[in-house]
This record gives sequence, C-alpha cells and structure tokens, in this order.
Amino acid sequence: MPLSQRHPETTFQGLVYMTIACLLFSLMTTCVFALKLCQPDLPAMVVSLFRVLVNLAVLALPAWWRRDLAGLLGDRRPSLWLRGLFGSLALMLSFTSIQAIGPGESSFLGATSGIFVALLSPLILGQRQSLIAWLAIGGAFVGVGLMFDPHWNSEDLAGRSMALGSGLLSALAYLMVARAGRSNSPESVIFYFCLVAVLLHLAYFSIHELRLPVAADAWLVLLVGGLAASGAQHFMTRAYQLAPATLVSATGYLSPVLSLAWGIFLFAKIPAPAALSGCLLVLVSGVTLPLLSARRHSPQGKDRRKL
Repeated sequence: MPLSQRHPETTFQGLVYMTIACLLFSLMTTCVFALKLCQPDLPAMVVSLFRVLVNLAVLALPAWWRRDLAGLLGDRRPSLWLRGLFGSLALMLSFTSIQAIGPGESSFLGATSGIFVALLSPLILGQRQSLIAWLAIGGAFVGVGLMFDPHWNSEDLAGRSMALGSGLLSALAYLMVARAGRSNSPESVIFYFCLVAVLLHLAYFSIHELRLPVAADAWLVLLVGGLAASGAQHFMTRAYQLAPATLVSATGYLSPVLSLAWGIFLFAKIPAPAALSGCLLVLVSGVTLPLLSARRHSPQGKDRRKL
C-alpha cells in the first residue's frame, strides 16, 4: 500500500503486528536456548530443521487445501533461490549461536542485518547513503567490537562469529527479496526459504547423526518454538503490508531487547558491561538507520538537498 494511502489507524495496526512479531521471535529464541538445557546433546541443527518443517507445514497445508500448491512457486527467479540460500544459512548459524552464547547477545549480533543492509545497499541496489547514515553504520560496528572485545580468547568466540555471520547472511537474504521485486507474494518468498533450508538440513544430516528429542518437555519446547517462529513471520509480513517499512524496521529492534531480557530473567545470562554497551550502540544505530533512510527518500528530504 503506498504511503500516501496509509491511514494512521492502519499504521498503528501494522506496528502492533510488528510488536507481536518481536515478542514471538524472542519466544522462539528463548525456546532454542531452553532446548539446550532440556537436552544438552540435542544438536542445534535438529532445532532449526524442526522450525523450518513447522513453517513449511503452515504454508503448504492451506495451499494444498486451496489446491494452489503451484502458487507458492512464484516466478521462480534466481533471487528467490538466493534468498532461500542466504536465509537458510543465516538460520542455521543463528540457532547454533543462540545455544553457544545465549539468546540476548546472539540476537543483538544477528540484528546487525539491518546495518549490513545499509552498508551493502549502495553496492547491490545502487542506493546512496548520507554522511549521518555512514556515521550510524560506523557506530554500530563499534558496538559489535565491544561485544567481541571481552571474548577474543574465550571459547564462545565461535558463537559470536556465527551470530554476526547470520546477520550478514540475513542482510543478503533481505536484499535478494528487494531485487525480486513485488512480483512474488510473501508466501512464495518464505516457501523458497523453507524449501532450500530443508535441502541444506538433509545434506547436513547425511553426514552427521540425526538425534531427536527424548523427553516430553523437549518436544513441547521444540513445538512452541516452531509455532512462535511461524506466527512471527506472519505478523511481520502483515506489519510490512500495513505500515511504512521504516517504522516497521525500527520497531523490529524490540526483538533483541526482549531476547536479552528473557535471557537475563530466565537464564541469568547477563552480558559483561562492555557487551551491554555494544548492544546499546547496535540498538541506537539500528533504529536510527531506517529513519534516516526514510527522511532521505522523502519529498521533503529531496527538496532540502536541492537547496
């Protein structure tokens, strides 16, 4: 819906949907970490596979009921497959990092996807950035450095690196969606993500042993996490349909804040002071960047640049 046709009530509803999505995403992240406590030998890849299968079922079953499975294929352009590839790898790295370093810091490092989008947009989409935007990008990476600084020689360096890698891969996935244009429905975009993710997981488990949950509480947490992820994607999609993307993107940073809060209150995963400062820098920069982009591309912003 064009910005000129959006009413304040519709925008408010979209932001409420994004808030619900953030809550559900943080619940998913919390479930991923809780599974490590329920069954320590359960690989993160099993958790991510189950999450993808639940998401695929939520998509495919209604389409099958409508006899419209072919509609999920969209126009089959390469960018859809690339979105699926980058998004799937990001998911696998993200779930592994959550179990390695906890839900809070892994979520903030993963939230650098918005920073990477701003960094790569001039190269991939040809969108120029303002000087203030570049300063915000720089501030975000200072925050990333603070989150790594106390841990250069610790065992969780790999977990932090995977979380940051998931942010970069997520950014590439979002940019592929932008290149795919509006000719494909959100369901088609998500379907390619699920399809590629299933194929990658099958390849992984052709080499590594597939372990399944053995306790009832582990199965319950796994199911809740999968349903929360599917619900979060639905509400996020609706949010972007109803409200300006800049406001939705800025609101999305509520998700790592909630994940950090759950990690502190449920699991006593309290980051070091330097890491908390890094989280704050990533948060401020991440919220600021989409608002700066909206201002730059607004008619008022264009008029100011002509003066």
